Amino acid sequence: MSLLSLLIALAAERTLSSKVWRFNFYYLHYQHFFSKNFTARQGTVAKAAFILLPVLIIYFALDLLDNALLELIVSTLVLIVCFGCTITRQSYKDYLHAAFRGEDTTSEMHHQQLLSDKNLPQMGFGQALIWLNYRYYVAIMLFFTVFGAPGAVFYRLLTTVIEHKKAQCIQAAKMNDSQEDDVEHESNIPPDFSKGCQNHHDLLFWLDWLPVRITSFGYMFVGHFSKALPVWLESLFESNKPTHQVLIDVAEKSEDIMVNNEDCTSEPCLLVRLAKRNVLLVFAVISVLTLAGFVA
Repeated sequence: MSLLSLLIALAAERTLSSKVWRFNFYYLHYQHFFSKNFTARQGTVAKAAFILLPVLIIYFALDLLDNALLELIVSTLVLIVCFGCTITRQSYKDYLHAAFRGEDTTSEMHHQQLLSDKNLPQMGFGQALIWLNYRYYVAIMLFFTVFGAPGAVFYRLLTTVIEHKKAQCIQAAKMNDSQEDDVEHESNIPPDFSKGCQNHHDLLFWLDWLPVRITSFGYMFVGHFSKALPVWLESLFESNKPTHQVLIDVAEKSEDIMVNNEDCTSEPCLLVRLAKRNVLLVFAVISVLTLAGFVA
């Protein structure tokens, strides 16, 4: 059933452009509802409830459906909403259009705007696309296959909370007349083992640890296996390296990237094509596992 949902969702996600198919549309409404009805929204319990409430609702809703067809339809609709990101796709198009016109300043503006919108640390434009492709497609596919629709919602909701944290911190800084330089973005520093999960970033680091290594393993098969294998093995049990850096390092080794200072489109285009091939590989592996009876 998960295979059919993935097939339909991947085919439909790009063609459904209405805002009702965008995850942020529901996230903003849910955030407004939660902030009005839960006054202790800054506490640890409230933060956990904010993440878990939609997940539990979807879990019990699917559990109450005593019909395989209805369960398939609901799961597929949820998956379509969780998949993809129109902001990232539009930023990529705007970046390429500006670059092809020779507007380097405008291209860099789109680059920095994407990093800001997604609350990412400083990285190349192609590197950001590799990471966001994992976040909006591969990770969602893996969590959906293993945990169903509730798992996909849990992962997407957690990443969306982190993405919106910058805007929330800026708003709080303005209200408290503090510095905006203290805004928390997706960190380059892994969490401390001894302290456990202190915030959303720490939780996401541990959730991404295995899927990132599975995804980067796929990059070797759709790219240059012999060149990327040493990098993948070096990062396999590395816990002091940010997850996004693990994925980016393997992806860059898996593709021949000819650096040309006068062409800022070559790296993003090559990495995007590599990421698309990897999505197809992940889907193919899930298909084989489904047909073999290892996943439902």
